[in-house]
Amino acid sequence: MNSDKPGGRLVWITGASYGLGREVALQLAARGDRVAVSARSADKLKALAGEAPEGCILPYELDVTDRQAVADTVARIEAEQGPIDLALLNAGTHEPISAGDFNVDTVRTLVELNLMGTANCLEPLLSRFRARGQGHIAIVASVAGYRGLPTSAAYGATKAGLINMAESLKPECDRLGIKLQIVNPGFVRTPLTDKNPFPMPFLMEPEDAAAALIRGLDGNGFEVSFPKRFTWMLKFLRCLPYALYFPMISRATKQ
Repeated sequence: MNSDKPGGRLVWITGASYGLGREVALQLAARGDRVAVSARSADKLKALAGEAPEGCILPYELDVTDRQAVADTVARIEAEQGPIDLALLNAGTHEPISAGDFNVDTVRTLVELNLMGTANCLEPLLSRFRARGQGHIAIVASVAGYRGLPTSAAYGATKAGLINMAESLKPECDRLGIKLQIVNPGFVRTPLTDKNPFPMPFLMEPEDAAAALIRGLDGNGFEVSFPKRFTWMLKFLRCLPYALYFPMISRATKQ
């Protein structure tokens, strides 16, 4: 199956138990894709599967920080459902951290889940897609990876790492016939963003963010970002010298 063709694909989504991943799963299933969904909560995956017609959403309980479990799950999905056409690597979490409460355990938790969890998924996927000469992978990072933001020292570092990882892999993936994209959302209303202690401009509802993400997956651009007005503002800030950037970001976030 051509993974660029909407509908009829086998899609694998990690971090699908709530928020953006959950909504993308529902919208893709509604337009005809079969969607294998993974997360650590079997109950939430079962509930998600119950919201779609039978056989459209397929739950596979998984902790992406377990490298062997990830490899086994990819193998199981393909043995039971057929070749994965599109993998949306969305599993991740956010914990605010500042200079006043900086904690190595928090940093390590986010690195293991956000960064290494994605790498654990890439390993078996790239191996299988290389052998086939085709496949589609989308890695969910964040606009927080563009530049340092207050309380985002750990989260932003992992997302910047994902962006760099995808950029590094992109040229070779092109040669191998693998479509690789990076997804950089702005603020989306989820339990994670509810932890943010600062104003969140252009906050999107999960349904709207999922629709924007899916439109990006259907396209051929490397980066999928939304909402556009907000992401272009942040890209402009990325170009500013530190002498201008730090005062601006401090005022904007009231730090």
